[in-house]
Amino acid sequence: MGTKRYKVEPINSIKEMQEKAVAACPDRLAFRYRKGKEIIDVTFKEFYELTLSLGAALNKLGTKGKHIACIGENSFNWITVLYTVLKSDAVFVPIDKELPLKDIITVLNHSESNYLFYSQRYEKHINEIKKNCPKVEKFIAFDNEKDEGKDILSYKKFVASGKKLWKAGKFKEEEHDTNVMKEIIYTSGTTGMAKGVMLTEHNLVSVVTGALAITTLEDVALSVLPYHHTYEASCDILIGMHNHTTICINDSLKNILPNLQTFKPSLMMIVPAFAELFYKKIWATAEKEGKANLLRKLIKISNGFRKVGIDLRGPLFKSVRKAFGGNLKQLISGGAPLRKEIGDFFNDIGLLMQNGYGITECSPLVSVNVPTLNDPSTVGVPLDCCEVKTINNTDEGIGEICVKGDIVMLGYYKDEEKTKEVFEEGGWFNTGDFGRITDKGQVQIVGRQKNFFVLENGKNVYPEEIENYVLAIPYVKEAIVKASKNSFGMNGNNLVAEVYLDPEAVKELGDIDVAKKLKNDINEQTKELPVYKRISEIEIRDTEFAKTTTNKIKR
Repeated sequence: MGTKRYKVEPINSIKEMQEKAVAACPDRLAFRYRKGKEIIDVTFKEFYELTLSLGAALNKLGTKGKHIACIGENSFNWITVLYTVLKSDAVFVPIDKELPLKDIITVLNHSESNYLFYSQRYEKHINEIKKNCPKVEKFIAFDNEKDEGKDILSYKKFVASGKKLWKAGKFKEEEHDTNVMKEIIYTSGTTGMAKGVMLTEHNLVSVVTGALAITTLEDVALSVLPYHHTYEASCDILIGMHNHTTICINDSLKNILPNLQTFKPSLMMIVPAFAELFYKKIWATAEKEGKANLLRKLIKISNGFRKVGIDLRGPLFKSVRKAFGGNLKQLISGGAPLRKEIGDFFNDIGLLMQNGYGITECSPLVSVNVPTLNDPSTVGVPLDCCEVKTINNTDEGIGEICVKGDIVMLGYYKDEEKTKEVFEEGGWFNTGDFGRITDKGQVQIVGRQKNFFVLENGKNVYPEEIENYVLAIPYVKEAIVKASKNSFGMNGNNLVAEVYLDPEAVKELGDIDVAKKLKNDINEQTKELPVYKRISEIEIRDTEFAKTTTNKIKR
């Protein structure tokens, strides 16, 4: 069974995509979000008119060719800025909300931003930003009711002024060149080096149509990942528009479970850390209630029936899925490797788990597992609008993954040297990820080039591959694998697992020697691996690892 192709209405721009959505379903809900205790519903038509209002206000300021930055928590207002700027003749600069002030200033200056939309938590920094970012002409505050002088404007008043303009016929959205720089996105952990990825509107539209050509999406999504990140912005917010998805905005990570019950989504885009959390929570609850063996038995029975074409997952695992609101049918995971065991589990209980792969420089989606060919040990098949190959392959068939096609960035902003470093002849982009292409055409990721290391005996180690075995232990919350050091401070021949254990899970183990149990469990998990890939030393941490805003461990 190969990859099925789906008919997708062609689009050339974000403007065209939004207009087609409004024409097709003007009164369907485009967005839902909390405002205090109230749930606000916004139709596709209402959202479109709001972007026209904001567009008219920006146009009056004279934003042609200008760079417009946005920083803040996930919010409906943030999304209005994303769409409005992508449809305009300006450039959008999303900024990571977790950056320290000095890095926010670095990004604003390096990106040459002229306007800044911001949420209330940055109010205290505006004077410092003004002082250090002379190019920023206007500051538009999402949460201010009134303007503060000529350069700090209220978003609410700003939009209201724009509404009068387009209602009076003084503003009309124009088509623009879709192959010029439309976004500058600063990748995680690289802002100090001012590495800004330049994406075009054509890049973004290609991801939208390319994804929908190989997989279908459910129609109500709970949006939980940071909006400044291309994964959430492109794969959920933009693709959602062309799919006519209702996007329900999760206001806080601590509210995910309550919001699942409130909005009852059928789709979630997640990172593996979320999948790991959900997976361990389900099994911990089953153990606590004495139902773990029953769950294992039901999965075995269900899988047996599925082999002969009978699917009983709906009624058998209804109570498990109830914790996700009762309507959840599809999970798409990206941003980091997903353990096969987790992907299999969710598929086994009737939640379609599709593992995908992307990188900011590719807008970001490169490949995704599809319902007709879903193997969680891979990251799926490439989009039709790109080609994927590996270079400098080892004897095991592992090489650096390279991508070419409509999704690949223009380059790094104001950095020709770094751009040249990552492009090969013929327009191939070197991702810095290692992997292989399976005989079914699926991409399999082994690890990141920056994490890869060589042992003293010359053996190549991709730590992510081994970390997945360690993370399979229920009471291990986080783990990294590294090389031991010899007397010269260089890599030795042994592997060290540095782990952070789940305090609650450890408490439930009772009065035992946890370090000894961990060593035995790691040995059991990795016994099938070659000797050089097995763990020799263990370090147990007292605190969680420092992480990026997309929940990746900073190594």
